[in-house]
Amino acid sequence: MIRLGTGRLERVVAVGAHCDDIAIGAGGTLLTLCRARPGLRVDALVLSGGGTEREQEEQEALEAFCPGADLRLTVDKMPDGRLPAHWAEAKAAVEELRARTEPDLVLAPRTEDAHQDHRGLAKLMTTAFRDHLVLGYEIVKWDGDLGRPVVYQPLTPEAAEDKVRLLQEHYPSQRHRPWYDREAFLGLARIRGIESNARYAEAFAVTKLTVDLGG
Repeated sequence: MIRLGTGRLERVVAVGAHCDDIAIGAGGTLLTLCRARPGLRVDALVLSGGGTEREQEEQEALEAFCPGADLRLTVDKMPDGRLPAHWAEAKAAVEELRARTEPDLVLAPRTEDAHQDHRGLAKLMTTAFRDHLVLGYEIVKWDGDLGRPVVYQPLTPEAAEDKVRLLQEHYPSQRHRPWYDREAFLGLARIRGIESNARYAEAFAVTKLTVDLGG
């Protein structure tokens, strides 16, 4: 197993099609990053939920998932499940995000995600952030679209437990969903941990990766 780290990591971009996507897919990674790097700048963009109770949920949740960070969150008002019909609006939001930050790491949905909103946003990210490390997070769902990830971020038991606790605390609007529970979130983290020789982990896809082994 090869373990690659990053040197300078001062700015992170995290995007989601819906409020809670970022926290479900990469909440443990954000906790790990922000706890290790106080003052880390996190530019977050969510395409839907603006002006609703979900926007307030997202603000409070990401503040908890990014302790000590310089968090800058934008929640837009695109309708849930309709990103293909609002392509120009979504593209403009992503391009505006790109114009205001030069991140060292981008956390986004996977391009292979079965949900049309997730998949559409993922495709926009890899075109707007062409020269950046873009890690595609996974969200378990009934579609059965989990793939074979190639990048893992190990999580301490504390980080894994904190992720599950914060998801339950900060998204009361989602608690009624049958898949939104401790077993689902911690179970997937345990499986990814087994695959990466850790107790728990979050896993990511990469569409393109450039290395500088002689640097």
